[in-house]
Amino acid sequence: MKLETLNDIFFNSVTSNHPRVMTCRKGGRWLNISSQELYRQVTAVARALQSWGLGKGDHVAILSENRPEWQIADFACLMLGVVDVPIYATLPADQIIYLLNNSEARAVFVSTEEQLQKVLQIRSQTKIEKIVLMDDVPRSEAVSFQSLTANAPAGRDAALDSIAQAIKPDDLATIIYTSGTTGTPKGAMLTHGNIASNIGFSLRDFGSAPCDLSISYLPLSHITARHLDYYCLQCGITLAYCAHLEDLPQTMLETKPTIMVSVPRVYEKVYNKVLVETRSGIKHKIYEWAMKVGRAHREEILAGQTPSSFKWKLANTLLFSKIHKGFGGKTRAFISGGAPLGIDLATWFADAGIVILQGYGLTETSPVIAINTPAVNRLGTVGKKLPNVEIRIAEDGELLVRGPSVFRGYWKLPEESQNAFADGWFKTGDIATLDSDGFLSITDRKKDLIKTSGGKFIAPQPLENQLKANPLVSQAAIIGERRKFPAVIIAPQFGALQEWARENNVSFSSPGQLVANPKVQELYEGIVEALNAKLAQFEKLKKVLLVPDEFSIATGELTPSMKLKRRFVEQKYKVQVDALYSQAEAGVTV
Repeated sequence: MKLETLNDIFFNSVTSNHPRVMTCRKGGRWLNISSQELYRQVTAVARALQSWGLGKGDHVAILSENRPEWQIADFACLMLGVVDVPIYATLPADQIIYLLNNSEARAVFVSTEEQLQKVLQIRSQTKIEKIVLMDDVPRSEAVSFQSLTANAPAGRDAALDSIAQAIKPDDLATIIYTSGTTGTPKGAMLTHGNIASNIGFSLRDFGSAPCDLSISYLPLSHITARHLDYYCLQCGITLAYCAHLEDLPQTMLETKPTIMVSVPRVYEKVYNKVLVETRSGIKHKIYEWAMKVGRAHREEILAGQTPSSFKWKLANTLLFSKIHKGFGGKTRAFISGGAPLGIDLATWFADAGIVILQGYGLTETSPVIAINTPAVNRLGTVGKKLPNVEIRIAEDGELLVRGPSVFRGYWKLPEESQNAFADGWFKTGDIATLDSDGFLSITDRKKDLIKTSGGKFIAPQPLENQLKANPLVSQAAIIGERRKFPAVIIAPQFGALQEWARENNVSFSSPGQLVANPKVQELYEGIVEALNAKLAQFEKLKKVLLVPDEFSIATGELTPSMKLKRRFVEQKYKVQVDALYSQAEAGVTV
């Protein structure tokens, strides 16, 4: 099948005559959308955009959770050569203003009344001409999505097909704004050819079958999620939409996905849930025994084999199958991307009979640069590079990449675009190593490396991942830039901590009182000390700051793609951090 533009994916999906290309939960039941119905709705929306004077080169924003209308709006834009601008549904109105104005969007698709209200608050400050509301709720300020699709054509629209087929690989498809861990978001310009070339190579070794299903729940404003959805549509894999992360466990049980792509945070939650549920009594004894059996068969699991020993079969019956059932019970491929997957977490899942294949990429590379596959996998790495990209390691350890999937540049930022490249190579900003077998490992973000006042560099992410492997730790932020020593800010896993407190007769009336308790302080200092035992002297975390907060997207500590905003966290607790270092330097015990 031809695959040069994203419109090729759309047409390939349409000609497949798939009876269930998409499915979504509405009114308590799952409703299917066939490939023919997808075509009808996409062309109807595209014709509406045309009637509003929108065409090739114009910009349209999509502010929505994951749902079929997101993809329909996307394809309607792509058919016309309209550049779409996805916006995270979790962003507040005051941040949306910048994205709408910077991107020069003339229209916006919004999902719900809540998202509509955000746009209405700021509309007068933007150039938005049309608002389309996906939910079927009559509003005078917006055009109903249902009204656009009500008179969808029964057959093919030859004129519109011709416009879509005339789109070239070099034509701009989308502007995707980085989630901004360190500052103002930048709009990465990705062409049809950038994304299409990546899809043609990234997941081709995973195969597909008519019964395959994948859940679309990672925000489609993130290139990883969007890439996966395009891949599924290209290969005939049904997409089951899940609008909210809290609905994911139930969605997995109901839809039984065969392909699971996730950020590490979701795998961490599963791990923590298992540890909490098996922390005492007979369940704990079964857990300890089963995981010991799993460790003994780790190499077989990583090689894609199913162990045949009686012990493993029993361990699978008692524990491993229950973990797998939490994902729906039919998943044949588990993939992690979007953020580093801790090796301890990956090892734990392997011991439990689940191989999580880690990949790596960036928004600017459409996104995949390297990925482990079922046949070629090495724990602790992000796999081998894709065949159609080149990589090399710069003298300072930074990974450089070039190839057809590398972006055009940053929207309206010519200087930043130029600085993103060195002699034609895109500078990823990640410190990496490449082993003799071609497996790539990412140490950390170059800008996240912490340089102490003694001149030592510390990579924080691996240490943070090791701390998060403890069920009592929700998030950890290593700090220490230009300080005499590194320290850590820890947000506890409050459910597990409260249970521990009750078991250990620690009374509390609030999270603040709980984290201030000397016994709790001692508990977390012990967790950090266990990590310190494995570290070099300059890496050891000398102080621990326990905070009474859950880190979240809403409160600003995490990006919409659930990455830690370390600088934000350090600034939020600046008073406590400064006091911690001052007391330590004065020799006061804290």
